[in-house]
Amino acid sequence: MSNDELAALADTALEGLDLSDTITDRRVARSLLREALGLLADGPHALDLKIATNALAEMRDAYEMFAPFRDRRKVTIFGSARTGPDDPVYRQTVRVAAELAARGWMVVTGAGPGIMQAGMEGAGREASIGVSIRLPFETGANPVIAGDAKYVSMKYFFTRKLMLIKESAAFVCLPGGFGTLDETFELLTLTQTGKGVPVPIVLLDTPDDPYWEAVDTFVREHLVARGMVSADDVDLYRIRHDADGVAEEIEGFYRNYDSIRFVGDRLIIRLREIPVPSELEALRSEFADLSRGGSISETPPTAAEVADDDRLDLPRLAVDYDPRHAAGLRRLIDRLNDR
Repeated sequence: MSNDELAALADTALEGLDLSDTITDRRVARSLLREALGLLADGPHALDLKIATNALAEMRDAYEMFAPFRDRRKVTIFGSARTGPDDPVYRQTVRVAAELAARGWMVVTGAGPGIMQAGMEGAGREASIGVSIRLPFETGANPVIAGDAKYVSMKYFFTRKLMLIKESAAFVCLPGGFGTLDETFELLTLTQTGKGVPVPIVLLDTPDDPYWEAVDTFVREHLVARGMVSADDVDLYRIRHDADGVAEEIEGFYRNYDSIRFVGDRLIIRLREIPVPSELEALRSEFADLSRGGSISETPPTAAEVADDDRLDLPRLAVDYDPRHAAGLRRLIDRLNDR
């Protein structure tokens, strides 16, 4: 079946569904239907079709669960399921989550035991969201979130990680095993490659247990030294040694910086307060490698932003962004927050 035939079928299906009140982007909806129909037309193996169907169903469940809280700030906490309540790391997690919840943040965790439960104990049930994975040795959600409407269970790690990362504007990583390291390094990879937007990533140790310091040493002495990552990439995360100040670290990231959006090849940075001309000139010099041609300038909302009514009240900068320098973007945001 040709692409034109699939597109015509997708148009017919979209018209028949009559979703004019719920679909905000018909082009994307049409593409979704076309790809689903194309997958069926390709005659996939039953297992391939089952994976695609289950993944879409899980994403749909998670989107529905998160939807009522779209406008609330969320922070995801990663950490070991094996950490017990008497461990200093557990108690530190409770403190951090309680402080963030008191400042209006919702806390997202994997809904299991250990650090995940500690985060929810600190935040409380009302401010907690759980995204669990179905495993033979983790049969359900922890008692803080079990039975709550703000909880969803998933079969696949990749869909679970998508939802743990996609919905949050900040991340706190506590010590953990393979799963925690996987989540942390995927988060760093998404930020490093520009597949994820800049976010505050806090790696939290206890004062007498330098877990993340050891990871940082490995990154610097093996990855940076061998040229496998850039020396600037260590700026993508911050290491803290106690719970005090974690909330300030996270909220400091959003002191002046609000958000970014790509419009064509231009990176639009939305701020609360725009730099004065002399500050802009200094930024152009310091971050010349971040932009093609050294262009960092004030701009009105773009046509695409106006069409979407996207943060139109905020001043913004436009950068002819070189995507090879994501760590430099984090440093630029820090400079914009320091003014």
